[in-house]
Amino acid sequence: MKKTERHKLIKKMIKEEKLSTQKDIQDRLKAQGIVVTQTTLSRDLREIGLTKAKKNNEVYYVLADDTHKIDLAEFLSYHLQGVSRAEFSLVLHTRLGDASILANFVDANKGELILGTVAGANTLLVICRDTAAAKQMEEQLLEKMD
Repeated sequence: MKKTERHKLIKKMIKEEKLSTQKDIQDRLKAQGIVVTQTTLSRDLREIGLTKAKKNNEVYYVLADDTHKIDLAEFLSYHLQGVSRAEFSLVLHTRLGDASILANFVDANKGELILGTVAGANTLLVICRDTAAAKQMEEQLLEKMD
C-alpha cells in the first residue's frame, strides 16, 4: 500500500474511532492486512498531523484540523507539565517538542481571552488579553490538570 493511501486510511480510522495508542492504530491496520513498523507509523502520524486530546478523562488521537471541536483547557491540560502566570501571560511547560503543536492549537482556537503565543521546544508563552484573562485561563488549566 502506498503511503498516501495508508495516510487516508489512518485519517479515516481516527475520525471514526477513539484510538489512544499507536499500537491501537497499528492493530487496526494489521486487521486490514497492512503491516507497518512502529517507526513508519510514528512518522505517518507526525506527517498526518495527529495529536492527542483529552475529553471526559479519555485520551485519544485527533486530526489537527479537528481540534476546534475540543475544549481549549482540556486539550492543553493533557500536554502540560506545569503552568505559571506572570501578570497577563502564562508560561506553559510541556514535554519536549509539544510546545509548537500546542501553540498552533491555541492560536487557532484562542477566543477572546488570548492574543497569541510564542513557542520554544518545551515552553509555550501564552499572551492573554489582560491579567484577569490570564488568571481565568490559569484556573481552567489547573482544574483540568488535576
